[in-house]
Amino acid sequence: MWMILAILSAVFAALTSILAKVGIDGVNSNLATAIRTMVVLIMAWGMVFLTGAQKGIETIGTKSWIFLILSGLATGASWLCYYRALQLGDASKVVPIDKMSVVITLILAFVLLHEHVTAKSVIGSVLIAAGTLFMVV
Repeated sequence: MWMILAILSAVFAALTSILAKVGIDGVNSNLATAIRTMVVLIMAWGMVFLTGAQKGIETIGTKSWIFLILSGLATGASWLCYYRALQLGDASKVVPIDKMSVVITLILAFVLLHEHVTAKSVIGSVLIAAGTLFMVV
């Protein structure tokens, strides 16, 4: 099931880029990000209430709150930078660079989370980085 959800995530992320590129034309990138964020906020809380997950909010620990807030701040910064980059550049160049987050995530997972480094993940990261550079240069 995780693989199906991951594929759907990739499809929706691709649609996000294309729809954003068309929608941001003539709109301040910060305003566009705020509009997108409002839609995501409504959708996310809708799912929380639809599934009854709001009952678990009292059980969230301090550490989780801190890291979820930090993650939210990182997401906001990412979206602000992404929308501005989309406004200034071609989607076909901005998106591959944005997807370098895969390589950065792997490095951070190895360094900060002490996840196991494999030859496959190193080779994959090098290929992703090389492919990104090849696409944008």
